[in-house]
Amino acid sequence: MINYLLFAAKRFLQLVAVVFSGVSVAFFVSHLSPIDPVEAAIRRSTRNSNVNPEAVEKMRETLTALYGVDVPMWQQFTNFWSKVVVGDFGPSLLSFPTPTMDLVLRALPWTVGLLLVTVLGTWCIGNFLGAFAGYFQNNKYLKAFGIVTMSIQPIPYYIVAFLTLILLAFIWPILPLGGGYAIGLVQEWSWVFVLSVMKHAILPILSLILVGLGLWFLGMRALVSNIISEDYVVFAELAGVSKPKIVISYVMRNALVPQLTALAMAIGGIFSGTIITEQVFSYPGLGSLLVRAVNSGDYTLVLAVSSVAVAAVAVAIFIVDLLHPLLDPRIKVE
Repeated sequence: MINYLLFAAKRFLQLVAVVFSGVSVAFFVSHLSPIDPVEAAIRRSTRNSNVNPEAVEKMRETLTALYGVDVPMWQQFTNFWSKVVVGDFGPSLLSFPTPTMDLVLRALPWTVGLLLVTVLGTWCIGNFLGAFAGYFQNNKYLKAFGIVTMSIQPIPYYIVAFLTLILLAFIWPILPLGGGYAIGLVQEWSWVFVLSVMKHAILPILSLILVGLGLWFLGMRALVSNIISEDYVVFAELAGVSKPKIVISYVMRNALVPQLTALAMAIGGIFSGTIITEQVFSYPGLGSLLVRAVNSGDYTLVLAVSSVAVAAVAVAIFIVDLLHPLLDPRIKVE
């Protein structure tokens, strides 16, 4: 137990280092961009009105002090981290003077919900079917499913997303075209709102599952094809253990550890895929918020979304890493 706690402590220090490095890179990339946040805010405020030049100059001085761009870069960096540790990224240029974290926290539940359902759904379904396909190699239905997944796997995600949108929301309009919930509904904990959210989430989830399912199915099938010749599987078959139990308790259990490692490596790519998803289906998550921030030059909002994304992906990988010794007793924690 002590060894495991030391292992967890080391992984936690690595987590802190990864988050610090990732957020720092996001800071320098955003601050070294050619976009001047102060001038962008002034142009947005004075675009449709005639403002006194003195008022514009006063606004420029106030915004320069507010965003802290009147000091050297190293001091901006230290000031940034002194605020970030308490969750303060400053006001958003896009929705001034709303704090950026307020906008992020409004969008975060939508993306987290979408990711949880799609990641867990594709990983569980793909591994379960892949295990049976690897064990029952002559099953015609699992063979057909494998052919379908291999056919879909090379197709770019955005094409799959548009095809599902055209097919199920336009040609056969059984699902809404986009959005997170029906127009006119109040965001509250009611059955009407929850059912509307679930209905609007079907298309984004379905498109992500169609693309991601093949990866886990084909990976698990290949792993199981190598495991079924192991001695403990042969002995279980000779002992009369039922085949479904052999697949679940003997074969699949030993093949899940590499798949869990692959899941940790794929989490970052899965998150980036949701950016396209939210754009195609007009879903109100972090991806849509990030695109709006980039298009409007709101570097404080870009930095906040990027930082939250880095922290979320790093924490997910950290949790997966901690599960390895618990799932596979062959892994020694030193």
